[in-house]
Amino acid sequence: MRLDQLKIIVTGGAQGMGAHFVHRLLEGGATVVAGDVNEAGLAALPEGVHRRRLDVTSERDVTDFVGWANEVTGGVNGLVNNAGIIRDGLLVKRDRATGEVTTYGKDALDAVLAVNLVGATLMTREVVAAMVRRDVRPGVVVNISSVARHGNRGQTAYVASKTSMAMNAVTWAREFAPFGIRVGAVAPGMIETPMTQGMNQKARDALVAAIPVGRIGVPEDIWLGVKFVLESEYFNGRCLDLDGGLVM
Repeated sequence: MRLDQLKIIVTGGAQGMGAHFVHRLLEGGATVVAGDVNEAGLAALPEGVHRRRLDVTSERDVTDFVGWANEVTGGVNGLVNNAGIIRDGLLVKRDRATGEVTTYGKDALDAVLAVNLVGATLMTREVVAAMVRRDVRPGVVVNISSVARHGNRGQTAYVASKTSMAMNAVTWAREFAPFGIRVGAVAPGMIETPMTQGMNQKARDALVAAIPVGRIGVPEDIWLGVKFVLESEYFNGRCLDLDGGLVM
């Protein structure tokens, strides 16, 4: 699909990569709906973006948001499942000095899965159901996964959620094919964020040295992958790793 044919929702659209996607979609002529819990970030988005607070962990919030989005756009035909959080920690850890053993909390596990997996699943269910009811086609869903899906120390919850996002691109592509709806995933590697910008130089240099292309990624790198999935009518049920070759 061309970008100017899209009436598309971006979750987590008020900040970071999500806000970058919103800007690029708007520039490409798409009708864009942004949802986020960050209301200040939503207010800062450019004119022309439909925006509303959205907590993807709330089923009521999701159903109300998708219903509203369909009303203001005349019928959504695209979704970028971008909303996500990180709560890192070793599953089991022993303190070297004291020998004390601590474990990863269920609250953190629940929080990550609620946003990254359950929230994306609820959004996809509601968006696709509305498309099927209206017989809106073609349609497209993009899941933002992560190269952490290949396994990463200290990220049990995040890895589980992002692996699911990649594999649900396959599951949903198979389920939604009869409705003319494609599903793909994009898996970013290390991307420039306030966290990486705040790293000490030694740690940052070590990280960059492990990336074959010699630099940390930027949101535009990931946008180019999202744009490819949106526009390529022959891409379906697969995940693009965009990590500079980090896990090849």
